[in-house]
Amino acid sequence: MHAIVDHIQSVDLNAGEETCRYLDTLTKPPGSLGGLEELAIQLSAIAGELKPNVTPPAVIVFAADHGVAAEGVSAFPQEVTAQMVANFANGGAAINVFARQINAFVEIVDVGVASTLTLPGVTSAKVRHGTANMVDEDAMHPAEAIEAINVGVAAVERAKRAGAKCIIVGEMGIANTTASSAILAVLTGETVASVVGAGTGIAPQQQAHKVAVIERAIAARNADPQAPLEVLAKLGGLEIAAMTGAYLAAAAQRLPAIVDGFIATVAALTACRLCPALRGYLMFGHRSQEPGHDVALKALEAKPLLDMGMRLGEGSGAALAYPLLQAAAAMMAEMATFTDAGVSDKATL
Repeated sequence: MHAIVDHIQSVDLNAGEETCRYLDTLTKPPGSLGGLEELAIQLSAIAGELKPNVTPPAVIVFAADHGVAAEGVSAFPQEVTAQMVANFANGGAAINVFARQINAFVEIVDVGVASTLTLPGVTSAKVRHGTANMVDEDAMHPAEAIEAINVGVAAVERAKRAGAKCIIVGEMGIANTTASSAILAVLTGETVASVVGAGTGIAPQQQAHKVAVIERAIAARNADPQAPLEVLAKLGGLEIAAMTGAYLAAAAQRLPAIVDGFIATVAALTACRLCPALRGYLMFGHRSQEPGHDVALKALEAKPLLDMGMRLGEGSGAALAYPLLQAAAAMMAEMATFTDAGVSDKATL
């Protein structure tokens, strides 16, 4: 993990400034394309060039189980994780549909599903068969957290070799909103109640139980908020660790990464605590209905591209936001300047 962090450089602010100036030469009033221009500036800073390319994208979905599911914190039983992985492999999940829409490479990675999977189209990189119940013991050993981070790194490196120009990361894991809420509460100092939502659709009484379970786990694990790897190992999930690694690898490869919803943003926050220079490589696809997502976005000073009341995960919101990056890149590559088009620029008063 330390090797990948050492390879991450801050985005090229000079390239971003050059793009900012170039945008004002295009046939439009300055700033009239708003957030799309902000995206173009960020993409240029990431790539270090005036006309970045974000096509094709890669969608990588990490799947793992959580021991804390035994506490009854989810509306669905743990076996749904493996069942949904099979659905991903068969191309029937929402993320498969959206990935086809944007012509993305797709890889499904088993980093810690509790059952043994032998599914065609699923990459087996299992670190262990699910995490331990974080109420009773650390979710995983620090070495296992690092191994899972490295699974995410390797997946992005495979996508890069396949030609990917943009990374979208998704997840599947029953009870992973519980682990994400625990991580977020510790890293930000916010109360558990303020970051816990309905997850897969639990009732208010079960949500109160979920808060109590997380509070017990946080007290028992006593993780140091200033040690993100420790927090991840004690309270996190294998897929969350893999996502953390994927964001680190995207930055090391100078690839833009679109962050999905609540769980993905907690992984992104963890990655940024490990390497603050990573932040400039992240775009945020959408605002989730999970209340903790606003807390995580605020911690990262992030403004999501879409707000559609979604809370599915899988990378779905990030995939839906991807065409905005395409549009920003196309604007830079194809839009005429005032000089090229023979159009008079704004008069100087």
